Amino acid sequence: QVQLVESGGGLVQAGGSLRLSCVASGSDFRIRAMTWYRQAPGKQREMVASITSGGDIKYGDSVKGRFTISRDAAKNTLFLQMNNLKPEDTGIYNCGTDYSTSTMTGPFGAWGQGTQVTVSS
Repeated sequence: QVQLVESGGGLVQAGGSLRLSCVASGSDFRIRAMTWYRQAPGKQREMVASITSGGDIKYGDSVKGRFTISRDAAKNTLFLQMNNLKPEDTGIYNCGTDYSTSTMTGPFGAWGQGTQVTVSS
């Protein structure tokens, strides 16, 4: 029903910036919320930031003041602007969404494949 594709990851030095994108595609869906997650090897997955269709935003404590989540609802695209990156921000970042369809209330869920972010010292 819905596919998510992340992009924008890469290798940057500490203090640098990256802008991640997540594009939702498919047919007959309406997004209720989208969330960025990340996971480093050997560590638990953590919520980075989320935004609802109504514009409610939440951030993980470790990224407050440095990351900004936004979306273009018309294009079903989610963004994550990451500034002042730190080595501990390294990990695989993926996005997820809760959505409904025209015939099913849901919510249903979908996940992207992830994009690698590596921050060097």
